[in-house]
Amino acid sequence: MILPIVAYGSPVLRKIAEDISPDYPGLEKLLADMWETMYESNGVGLAAPQVNKSIRIFTMDSVQIFENDEDGDTDKYTDAPGYKGVFINAHITALNGEPWSYNEGCLSIPKIREDINRHETVTLSYVDENFAAQTKTFNGITARVILHEYDHLEGKLFIDHIKPLKRTLLKRKLDDISKGKIRVDYRMVFPK
Repeated sequence: MILPIVAYGSPVLRKIAEDISPDYPGLEKLLADMWETMYESNGVGLAAPQVNKSIRIFTMDSVQIFENDEDGDTDKYTDAPGYKGVFINAHITALNGEPWSYNEGCLSIPKIREDINRHETVTLSYVDENFAAQTKTFNGITARVILHEYDHLEGKLFIDHIKPLKRTLLKRKLDDISKGKIRVDYRMVFPK
């Protein structure tokens, strides 16, 4: 089932998400719905807070970034062919490498894109969809997608990484999003 994406201004996007246990009700269905919602919305990642669940889960698929790279600009990233996976109860254990800039967007903040600096490498401890413990290091575009989705679990948004003046210039667009004055090709739910 395709879930509505929560829009900028919704309180759930600013909460620190909670860890869950293996017996979380409806987990398998939620994960299936998150995958379907992510792909239907043309996203490469989706965090549970974006579907109105303040829990530490995100899905991501950076493989499609490399598959859809028509101009070859991902050739310089060492993480090809990318990574597809589920991250539950994720916590960062290390950030390494030089911060680098890349143009990011977000399904919860449609039609706004900004260059954001993030670390080259992230190491996470998490459990997968089978609740098997994992500790892995990711780099390049994959690390960027993970860090973007991880921010959602921490109540942060990509616009929190831009300079205050630039954010002030985006205020009207952000207000329009929170008021539902935006057209997108996917279902959204707006703050009341």
